[in-house]
Amino acid sequence: MNYQTVVAAFDTPANAQAAVEALKAGGFHADDISCFDKSRVGLRQPGLWQRMFGGGLAEHEADVYTQSLERGGMVVSVRVPDSEVAHATGILDIHRPIDVHDRAVTTGIAPAAKVEAVVASIAAAPIAAVQKVAVSPKLAEVHDEVLRLAEEQLDVGKRMVETGKTRVRRFVTEREVSADVTLHEEHADVLRRAVNDPKYLGEIDWADATIDIRETAEQVLVSKTARVVEEVALKKIGSDHVETVHDKIRRQQVEIERLGPDGRPLTTPRA
Repeated sequence: MNYQTVVAAFDTPANAQAAVEALKAGGFHADDISCFDKSRVGLRQPGLWQRMFGGGLAEHEADVYTQSLERGGMVVSVRVPDSEVAHATGILDIHRPIDVHDRAVTTGIAPAAKVEAVVASIAAAPIAAVQKVAVSPKLAEVHDEVLRLAEEQLDVGKRMVETGKTRVRRFVTEREVSADVTLHEEHADVLRRAVNDPKYLGEIDWADATIDIRETAEQVLVSKTARVVEEVALKKIGSDHVETVHDKIRRQQVEIERLGPDGRPLTTPRA
């Protein structure tokens, strides 16, 4: 198996140390990670960086490393299998390493020409046996950029509301009525008749006398009686019906897309 050394220079020790911790959290063994500052290396030793990282290291890249250390920066290297170069490079790139090529051009160390990345092939002693190069919970703690997906749920409840009243009111009305009544009357009728009977000739009563007869007549008597003819009451009658509720709920989704170093998609986006 071939192994490669991935190298990155940092302007500040804080960024370098953060990169080292992220490499460890990412599963790279501490024995395969090295840190260099100006107290640990002889900056003026000829061919120093080439001896540490291989002869494929360009001169202007070595000069940038030396310049970074002189200014208080640090250089971090990690030995990885060929299959994990992209993984290690991605972790280092998160922590703002120096762009060696741009720095070489802007400082006049090298002309503005295209140069290859600093990855030296090494066939020396193998890297540490304990390797867990994968995204682990520790790496997630170091890089806590998480997309949290939310989803709405439809909750349907009920509440009692007053929709109105039904009122029954009692009141009095009047109407004209009539009834026919037969009335009986009794009156006196004077009867006069001539008398020729001789028996009354010798028996004449010359005293005053009076005879009376009572006359009667029926009169109309009106009275009223009341009775209950109807009852009216109220009661509640319950009924149920089904009502369908229509609404829209939102849900967040993600699209996963693998990108190459040039930013171009490597796979078709998938949910």
